[in-house]
Amino acid sequence: MKKFYSILLASMLAVGVLAACGETKTEEKPSNENESSQTEQASYPLTITDAVGEEVVIEDKPEKLVSLIPSNTEIVFALGLGDELVGVTDNDTYPAEVADIEKVGGMEFNVEKIISLDPDVVLAHASSANTSTDGLQQLRDSGIDVVVVNDANNFDDVYESIDMIGQVTGETQEASELVTNMKDRMEDIKEKAADIPAEDTKSVYIEVSGEPSIYTTGTNTFMQEMLDTINAKNIVTDEGWIQVDPEAIISANPDVVITTYGSYSEANPADAIIAREGWGEVTAVKENQIIDVDSDTVTRSGPRLVEGVEAIAEAVYPDVFK
Repeated sequence: MKKFYSILLASMLAVGVLAACGETKTEEKPSNENESSQTEQASYPLTITDAVGEEVVIEDKPEKLVSLIPSNTEIVFALGLGDELVGVTDNDTYPAEVADIEKVGGMEFNVEKIISLDPDVVLAHASSANTSTDGLQQLRDSGIDVVVVNDANNFDDVYESIDMIGQVTGETQEASELVTNMKDRMEDIKEKAADIPAEDTKSVYIEVSGEPSIYTTGTNTFMQEMLDTINAKNIVTDEGWIQVDPEAIISANPDVVITTYGSYSEANPADAIIAREGWGEVTAVKENQIIDVDSDTVTRSGPRLVEGVEAIAEAVYPDVFK
């Protein structure tokens, strides 16, 4: 289990910092115009330029899909297309149905296995496209359409990923509705958070990996965007995913500690933090405000990110978000 979490953390760090501090776009097309545009895009043959600039021509609506990253898989299921997935990665864990789908490897996928599944489209990802160039080209050479989905750096990018997969699969209306639902839930969170008085704003420390190599998340990350959304202060002001200086955390004295690795750890994160030398004087420790949230909902750039924001909001401000 520790080995799996190490691989997960390493992959997140290798992908790079998930930059997330852009302004949220608020201008949208009227719903009827948007639906008309989406319907147009769903017609086949479909030509789409993917995240690495490849122009992909999809002749017919795909019936068999392979996903090369869990976030793509979760989007496909959210669009109601789980039955069309014939292959997913070893790292796919959600929803439960993925356990019964053929596995095609991890970050290094099995080209021969994928070809044997005879998919119409392989949904790859920009985060690993540069290290999988040869394998993706082999799939293209075998006659399989490969679409590289963008590496989401913020919530707007996640919406773009959903729209792209919706276009590829012909489920554009479902994709539009999914994005609208996510935006509505995010707006609801922001409205509640806006009513929190300045004097009640809480400081938060997020721990994404426990000892011996403790990592946290700073500015320009998805989690920073989440804290901004719920009107909470990140005690870490450095950028990206950084290794923790324990003395700096103790000195910052956070009101709340959020951990994101409980499901991948054999030990209880809260117990480990409480036992650390000097941490007994931290407000979050003294007031028993150490809460673990599901890692996948706050790291996978898919539909469940909103659930992650809601979970963090409830952990930090339980009286506001119930």
